[in-house]
Amino acid sequence: MQIREFRAEDAAAVAQIFHAAVHGVARQDYTAAQCAAWSPEAAPATVWQSRALDGRVIFVAVDGRDQPQGFIELEQDGHIDCFYCHPDVAGTGVGLALYRQLEIRARGLGLKILYVEASEAAKRFFTRQGFSDEGRRDFERRGVMLHNYRMTKSLQ
Repeated sequence: MQIREFRAEDAAAVAQIFHAAVHGVARQDYTAAQCAAWSPEAAPATVWQSRALDGRVIFVAVDGRDQPQGFIELEQDGHIDCFYCHPDVAGTGVGLALYRQLEIRARGLGLKILYVEASEAAKRFFTRQGFSDEGRRDFERRGVMLHNYRMTKSLQ
């Protein structure tokens, strides 16, 4: 496995990883209705290509054939927006490698804090990385109630 920056040709694979992770990994903590509201279908590749143009850094974990297995996004203000691994590699260290690369970049950019709205599974992961839970957030998406957790980590 290798960690590299996102390329436009990764967009379709990233869309599939997001959708598969929601319906695979997140399904352990959320209902089928919640997962369907979260990701009713894989977004078009153009959606992910445009996300890469707004100033965020997207790291992609790729296998030996350069096929994306997971990804993580760092916005300019320290926000970790998306962080997903394909269910086939969840729990194998791919996510940790992605996060470590993100934290190295964040420190290199002089960011003082990282923050994220973490799902149940992501909350467990980010807690292990030293993030603090600042509270549960309940919200509605497509008429279905969901929740996540605001979490922060000081880089000072």
